[in-house]
Amino acid sequence: MDKAKLRQDGTQVYEVSGMHCASCASTIELDLEDAGYEAKCSYAKGVLEIKGPHNPEDVAEIVEKAGYSIKQ
Repeated sequence: MDKAKLRQDGTQVYEVSGMHCASCASTIELDLEDAGYEAKCSYAKGVLEIKGPHNPEDVAEIVEKAGYSIKQ
């Protein structure tokens, strides 16, 4: 998870692998939102943005349970 980029507004940006369509991105977003995270996922860019405090290990676990992975 050390490859995540932190933007000036506090948004953490992760690269996600395994997404093949917009529905994939939507699945990740919804699963993270259900867990209480403010998430935005872009299939076209291959990235996941998490705004606010979060646990990177929890985020990676949720993404993996959905069938995708955070690039290391």
